[in-house]
Amino acid sequence: MDNNDYSPSELMIVNAARALKGSRVVFVGVGLPNIACNLAQRSHAPELELVYESGVYGAHPARLPLSIGDPTLVSDATSVVSMADLFMYYLQGGLVDVALLGGAQIDKYGNLNTTVIGDYAAPKTRLPGSGGACEIAINAHKIFMIMRLKGRAFVNKVDFVTSPGHTADRAGIPGGGPQLVITDRALFDFANEEHEMTLIEIAPGETVDSIQADVGWPLRVSPTLRDMTPPTVDELRIVREELDPTGLYR
Repeated sequence: MDNNDYSPSELMIVNAARALKGSRVVFVGVGLPNIACNLAQRSHAPELELVYESGVYGAHPARLPLSIGDPTLVSDATSVVSMADLFMYYLQGGLVDVALLGGAQIDKYGNLNTTVIGDYAAPKTRLPGSGGACEIAINAHKIFMIMRLKGRAFVNKVDFVTSPGHTADRAGIPGGGPQLVITDRALFDFANEEHEMTLIEIAPGETVDSIQADVGWPLRVSPTLRDMTPPTVDELRIVREELDPTGLYR
């Protein structure tokens, strides 16, 4: 297997998994966050405690779960409780280090939309909604987002704020808010006084101009902009052979 032969999605998944290094408890969102967190647990972070909103704490799934209700989450889990207990005692209790979330739209302050595209009363598209994402965004110590970089997703203003980012009225919200956005083409952080998304890494073949072309606001660029680190052979093996052999995510 050649570690130079990887897809943009594999680059995104691997970099999201690496971002979890040093974290102990992660709240896992569905879709791309799911495969990234399971990759982290199977590679550099075997002690990572995976938390799913269905009520599972410390999941060690034998295969990639299909959803938050997949029975494989229960096998070998540390604890299985009600959703109410999980949210009240673990999440609202301040025990979640980081949450990995996805979304349909994001703005420069990390506000996420998973509710509607277009006007709320007459939307072009009705999305799945919040689920637990709003509570997670408010209470986790850090929020990482993973999503594909497209113009329709990186917008100047989200159509609906499902999960608050670094908004003007964040006072009183206990969590630390968005810290990192991992995409298939670039990485962004919020390490400035305005908590505005900043380009910090780009994928091979990309330029600042090519990234800016699909971002709906004038983009901040780090003075130390660098290339994204490619996947290793072992990371690719885990993704391709253990987690996603059918290629659903990658």
